[in-house]
Amino acid sequence: MAKSLTEMAAEIVQAQASHSSMSPEEMKELLEKVFFFFQGLKNKEEGVAEAGGAEGVAMDPKKSIKCNKVICLECGKEFKQLTNRHLKEHGLTTREYRKKYGFSARQPLSAKLLTAKRRKAAMDRNLGEVLKKAREKKAKKKA
Repeated sequence: MAKSLTEMAAEIVQAQASHSSMSPEEMKELLEKVFFFFQGLKNKEEGVAEAGGAEGVAMDPKKSIKCNKVICLECGKEFKQLTNRHLKEHGLTTREYRKKYGFSARQPLSAKLLTAKRRKAAMDRNLGEVLKKAREKKAKKKA
């Protein structure tokens, strides 16, 4: 009996893990990558349209934003940050992308480490207070 895609992917990840040390998260990501690769090959072989078409990539949107990367749910490419320039290729703005995949309007479309780094830099430079003072000054001018 033929092996399933999951079994084949698991064997490849097991072989890779036996040659180099990998964290459980790395093994999980590699397993998903290999599985989706095999699934894509199978679809091409059978002449089925790829999942990355009009429907987007079959993935939980909340899991597309990872520690070191963010995965575009339209095409499956990996980035540090999803930009307007890239989303324009799909005919979307960041606002439309967030709405389409159920992200809040304030959710950054960047890797978690990049977001944390920017947040720390803003706190170090006390940008919150600077912004608050600027808003107060602007409100006084209007009054």
